[in-house]
Amino acid sequence: MHAAIIDHAMRDAPRECCGIIAGRNGVPLRLYETRNVAEGNRFYEIDPAQLIDLEFRELPAHDAEIVAIYHSHPESPAYPSATDVELAYWPDAVFLICSLANRDRPEIRGFRIRNGAIDEVTLSS
Repeated sequence: MHAAIIDHAMRDAPRECCGIIAGRNGVPLRLYETRNVAEGNRFYEIDPAQLIDLEFRELPAHDAEIVAIYHSHPESPAYPSATDVELAYWPDAVFLICSLANRDRPEIRGFRIRNGAIDEVTLSS
């Protein structure tokens, strides 16, 4: 999934990409690329129709849940922005950020964001 996130980020740059990782019991099983419907290049908003379809049809059909939400930062570090923190509506999900600030060495970092607090999590390969 690491390579798929980087590929998605590169294809969508200079816009931010976004997507969902579904799984069971916190174990990631499947990546879903989603459409960024936000205007401009410095923000992401998952297409609400896709999100509804995933949450109420696709994931229940596979007995899965959202375990991570990813997006890219095409020009800035892999760290949550103030907007990322403000819009972190899934307190149990890991928020993955793929930075393309150094396009030769993309970086993905993961965070739990709860009540405005940012805690980095260790990602396994």
